[in-house]
Amino acid sequence: MINFPRTRRRIDRTLAPLLRWFQSLSNSLGHAWRRSLQLRVVVSTLTLSLIVITILGVVLTSQITDRLLEAKISAAVEEMDRARNTVQAQLAGADEGSTLRSRLESARAALTNRDGDASQAAGAAGTFDSVLIVPGDGSREPTFSGPASQIPDALRRFVQQGQISYQFATVSDPDSYHGPALIVGSPTASDISTLEIYLVFPLASEERSLALVRGTMLIGGAVLLVLLAAISMLVARQVVLPIRSASRIAARFADGRLKERMPVRGEDDMARLAMSFNEMAESLSKQITQLEEFGNLQRRFTSDVSHELRTPLTTVRMAADLIHDGSDELDPALRRSSELLVTELDRFEALLNDLLEISRHDAGVADLAGEQLDLRMCVRAAVATVRHLARDSGTELVIDVPETPVIAEVDPRRVERILRNLLANAIDHGEGRPVLIRLRGNEDAAAIIVRDQGIGLRPGEEKLVFNRFWRSDPSRVRRSGGTGLGLAISVEDAHLHDGKLEAWGEVGQGSCFRLTVPLVRGTKVTGSPLPLRPTARKQIQGRPIDEASTQDPTHLIAVPDLSTADSAGGSGKQAGRPAKGEPPRGSS
Repeated sequence: MINFPRTRRRIDRTLAPLLRWFQSLSNSLGHAWRRSLQLRVVVSTLTLSLIVITILGVVLTSQITDRLLEAKISAAVEEMDRARNTVQAQLAGADEGSTLRSRLESARAALTNRDGDASQAAGAAGTFDSVLIVPGDGSREPTFSGPASQIPDALRRFVQQGQISYQFATVSDPDSYHGPALIVGSPTASDISTLEIYLVFPLASEERSLALVRGTMLIGGAVLLVLLAAISMLVARQVVLPIRSASRIAARFADGRLKERMPVRGEDDMARLAMSFNEMAESLSKQITQLEEFGNLQRRFTSDVSHELRTPLTTVRMAADLIHDGSDELDPALRRSSELLVTELDRFEALLNDLLEISRHDAGVADLAGEQLDLRMCVRAAVATVRHLARDSGTELVIDVPETPVIAEVDPRRVERILRNLLANAIDHGEGRPVLIRLRGNEDAAAIIVRDQGIGLRPGEEKLVFNRFWRSDPSRVRRSGGTGLGLAISVEDAHLHDGKLEAWGEVGQGSCFRLTVPLVRGTKVTGSPLPLRPTARKQIQGRPIDEASTQDPTHLIAVPDLSTADSAGGSGKQAGRPAKGEPPRGSS
């Protein structure tokens, strides 16, 4: 008994290499078809040429065949007229006492033994075989002379109706010819009223002529296709080579080789294309150079101004502190003015710090002091710095961190600054609703999300939020006193860690920012432990919070009131003016 599963597996193993080879071949051909313009031009030209040649060959062959057959039929009809006259004359002079068969045989012999003009006329129609038939009736059998079996019954019916008719059929004669033939039949006006005469013209010569024509056209078509392939390759090469040259030069130009230019040869369209390309490259080179000079000047100006403002700012700060320390002895208006002066100086100092930091990023001199650190400490430190903002706005912070440490090689100052900016931004735009900060890690990377449920982001704004000084709603008041550079610095800090900072938001659904950093510095981040877009909502202590992790949030800390203690592990300092040496809260 046949084991069908085993046989099928054996067949599959046998065919698998062949199928893989065919798949590899198809992939290679598809790749070559997509990559090569010259190949597509040549194949398209040959395909269209083959279609045209095939149609032309079919039409010409049909026309030649029709002409040959028309000539053959015309000559055969003329030959039939002469043969009918010959048979009628032979039967009229035959002996009255001879039998019907002998009279038919002598008449058929007279057709094959003609000479003179008749033989020349017969040569125009070609050789033929004759058949004489006298149909039988109820009293006698039909009488014939020649191969009567070759005559089709349909043709005989037309002849018996008194019509001269012809038909193409396949015949076999004693001379071993087997093939198509033209059979012409005609009634006679002899004393044998029912006599039918048929002439069978083999079409062997016509078949040879048509075979010669087909072979000639086939060879001519093949030669023409080869010539067209060569011509199309030459023409396509003349067009493709300048395009390839332009592509190579454009790639070098994109790599920073701004002096690359296309060679200009002649005055044709390709030469004009090369000149236009060179003009465009020259213009772009000048503009890029100008932009680089402008960017360097702008960065140098920002850095110089920031450093130069340090000295007068220090002097003004000392004077403001002196006035603020003695504000108790001032009248209320001056006391309020001193407080506003100190607040604006704090903001001005934060702006200077941000400008210096962004100038270091622009100049490429920002350094990363990486160390192995538990990211939970960064989360708690960032929460501690914004606790006064959460208290003032009545925003509740919900911290979701794992119970086990999440160790990564990071710069704690920069990571805390990123989280501080994200939390301050979430508090500013969270409409007083709870803000979630969640930390998760896997074997390759760690991710931290900050999720608010405020006004959200309009479509396209998830990219604009990282632009410098961009604001979603300029009329909104920043509680954090931000400078507009926090998120721009944050995304640069994320890039320094070989990580990425991303944003998501929908109008009325809030927004979510995700920081993803590799656990080991220098490795590429391919995924993230946390999804950016929230997938579900979960009630936490009676408040709806988006659940964006598949892990069970076993370590949730709600921070409803941070004025008395820092439940997230902060320092417990009260909100207000920072102590000397402490950076102002809410700054970058």
